[in-house]
Amino acid sequence: MHNGVAGMSSQWRKLLPLFSPDLEGNKKIRWTKTAGSATDRIQDSSVFNETLRITRIQRHQGGRYYCKAENGLGTPAIKSIRVDVYYLDDPIVTVHQSIGEAKEQFYYERTVFLRCAANSNPPVRYSWRRGREFLSQGSDKGVEIYEPFFTQGETKILKLKNLRPQDYANYTCTASVRNVCGIPDKSVLFRLTNKTASPTIKLLVEDPIVANPGQTVILVCIISGGEPTPTLTWVRNTEELPKKSILKSDTLTIPAISTEDAGVYSCVASNNVGNPAKKSTNIVVRALKKGRFWITPDPYHNDDNIQIGREVKISCQVEATPPEELMFSWLKNGRPLRSSERMVITQTDPDVAPGITNLDIIDLKFTDFGTYTCVASLKNGGIPEISIDVNISSTTVPPNLTVPREKSPLVTQEGDTVELQCLVSGKPKPIILWSHADKEAPMPDGNMQTESYDGVLRIVNVSREMAGTYRCQTSQYNGFNVKPREAIVELIVLYPPAVEPVYTEIRQGLGRPFSLSCRVLRAHPSKVLDYEWKLGTRLLTVGQLDTRDETEYHIRALNREGYGAYTCDIKNEAGAGRCTFLVTGKAYAPEFYYDTYSALWQNKPRVYGFKLQWTQMNPNAVDRVMAYRLGIKQTGHQRWWEQEIPIEDNIQKGELLTYNLTELIKPEAYQVRLTPITRFGEGDSTERIIHFSCAPVNPPWSKFHCDFEEDTICMFTQDKTEEFDWTRHSAATRDTKYTPNTGPSSDRTGSKQGFYMYIETSRPRLEGDKARLLTPSFNVAPKNPYGNVATNPTYCFSFYYHMYGKHIGTLNVYLRQKSQTGQDTSVWTLSGNQGDRWRQARVNINPTSSFQMVLEGIRGSGIEGDIAVDDVTIEEGECQDPPPSSNIRSLASPAAVHIWELCLTLLLVLAGLRR
Repeated sequence: MHNGVAGMSSQWRKLLPLFSPDLEGNKKIRWTKTAGSATDRIQDSSVFNETLRITRIQRHQGGRYYCKAENGLGTPAIKSIRVDVYYLDDPIVTVHQSIGEAKEQFYYERTVFLRCAANSNPPVRYSWRRGREFLSQGSDKGVEIYEPFFTQGETKILKLKNLRPQDYANYTCTASVRNVCGIPDKSVLFRLTNKTASPTIKLLVEDPIVANPGQTVILVCIISGGEPTPTLTWVRNTEELPKKSILKSDTLTIPAISTEDAGVYSCVASNNVGNPAKKSTNIVVRALKKGRFWITPDPYHNDDNIQIGREVKISCQVEATPPEELMFSWLKNGRPLRSSERMVITQTDPDVAPGITNLDIIDLKFTDFGTYTCVASLKNGGIPEISIDVNISSTTVPPNLTVPREKSPLVTQEGDTVELQCLVSGKPKPIILWSHADKEAPMPDGNMQTESYDGVLRIVNVSREMAGTYRCQTSQYNGFNVKPREAIVELIVLYPPAVEPVYTEIRQGLGRPFSLSCRVLRAHPSKVLDYEWKLGTRLLTVGQLDTRDETEYHIRALNREGYGAYTCDIKNEAGAGRCTFLVTGKAYAPEFYYDTYSALWQNKPRVYGFKLQWTQMNPNAVDRVMAYRLGIKQTGHQRWWEQEIPIEDNIQKGELLTYNLTELIKPEAYQVRLTPITRFGEGDSTERIIHFSCAPVNPPWSKFHCDFEEDTICMFTQDKTEEFDWTRHSAATRDTKYTPNTGPSSDRTGSKQGFYMYIETSRPRLEGDKARLLTPSFNVAPKNPYGNVATNPTYCFSFYYHMYGKHIGTLNVYLRQKSQTGQDTSVWTLSGNQGDRWRQARVNINPTSSFQMVLEGIRGSGIEGDIAVDDVTIEEGECQDPPPSSNIRSLASPAAVHIWELCLTLLLVLAGLRR
């Protein structure tokens, strides 16, 4: 997966100064991120940094990021930037076939759909090939290419209608995001034959499979059909297979199976043809668990006690797998008990309720007191039985709950281990259920209720979120089936103050006043908090926060001893929270200016010079910058050469500073480091790389001219996002025997050895295909780099074109500006056959920022449509003989206009004579 760091880093750098205002005094900067409708805070460790750094960015981290800056004056400043993370997953081709009705007795219509899909950002563009042949809508009557109406994206389905012998071939789907961020195209191949078929499988096991714990279960799945050969996978419900599973070919083995391994196991076969084949079986692991009981006093009397002469019911519950194998039996004092008129034994239907058996004792007698045992087992044995003892006696009484005085409210510190306790009396003692009493929230173990057999709830590593009131109540399990008894326990968690800012850097010049502020976000207890300000280890001041939530420390006039790390500790009995302020006089880093007009020049054959320009970030934040330390070295070398550049006057915000680097060896690249120096010392450094590049990087504006005679074609580049490229050729080398009636027979000067650029419209080119040729980038020199250009400079862009052939398409010229990303401006266009000769076009352009010119050739309806260009020129000033401003498509020569006027006059005369 490719990330979007490279694609957005320049924008990011330009926006960062906007996010880092020159805030005097206490500044607070916080980042937040909005993704869709959900807003989530960035991790606390980076919230307060001016620069938010995201390393190894992932696709889910794309979205809009907001930076909020405030210093207590006016409304906060908010800026945002959208981060797009680009990626392209491998495309997947799935094939579906349909067979129509029989025509006679032996022939069927067969239609095949090849669907190609790939996840991407930005949206993907798909293209299809059959063998080496590119397929497009209308190129083959038996092929249809379309996009389903319910999908978002571009064409992705290839339909082969009424399959023909030539349709059995290799099909390639290529997914492209047009090389954004350097992401290459990705392709997938599918071979279609007359044997292509969806998968079929057989699962050679019973359904369900019932096994005892510890047994080995073997599942066998075989492929019975499908072309290409399907691949087999095993899945269990929606979970992963047990880690101890053994996969070998078509066999899945589960050794020593346990109840946790039970579930529905499926064998899935896929070959991307039709739908995957799936066969499933349910593995049931026999088990008995969770034996419980409850006692129900006489339901016809309002008394929770057991009394002689009344009815009492003993219920017993067991979870069994499979439930239909569950069996119950009863014992009294160790002897088998059978159902009678006074001792009625019943068992619930396992399909209606979990396995429950009841023993109703009607007209309880003294002789009925004793120990009753419920025994649960599974038919056919193999699983240990479960026995549950229930004592019925004169001492059997319902429960009562109390909370020890010292256990509520219970005060503890964050991070401790605490035990909440409810005392339960009665016989038998039931299970105690713990839950939150003041909110609907899960307990520490993740469940809404936590069971306790001794009435104690133990919480490890208590956090402040766990504070509140807890409810303990009796359960019907292992006790009386009566109205629950309950009690409340209050838990108070003490935690040290959480403060902001945790860390911030303050840059100040000597002699200036400023304030530091530390604010409490939350703390418990929070009524009385102590604070303590220090500079290093030196105590500055102490005090208490009574009703306020922040404390400030004021510096009236900063001196040299005042630089350093200031700390503010705000304390309560649970601990302290600390704000740290690093007060420094370091100057901010300078920012290089990359749009320098004519930055590179060359006076000697082997030496070049470079005009270095930069601005100073927040120059008034600290003392005056007195000088810059300039370091320079050849890239790849270790040794730096350093010198100081003195600065006489105060630097203004946005002021452009200039220094000329000379005697740079051609064509070496250099690493340059610039460090501001104040009375405090050295500030933050900035580095950049200076490259020597062949002219024209910043061509002299007297004139730029390219005749394409050199292999480098004057640093022109091809736009790789379009369907094909321009070709450099000369008439002496170009083979025109297949298309003799199109294209130039020489370059613009008449030389057959001279070179030019042209678009080759022969196959596999299709009508509407585009090729784009881009000039080098040219810089515009504004009067003020940080202001608006008062009068935009005018340049004359001229070139020669040759548009000969009956299938000539269109030649377009666009202006592409750095300040208008993604918006090319049309400045010239012409379509159709213009004759077998070179013609010149000239157009005035008024760019406001760095720009390129784009020459776009569009293929016409046939192969006789070659368009060529030569002698491209850009020069400062208006064109000496500029063409009319109207669309070139509607232009005609003066002679042609005169002829049309004569023809029109003649037609009017003839019409008059006929009347």
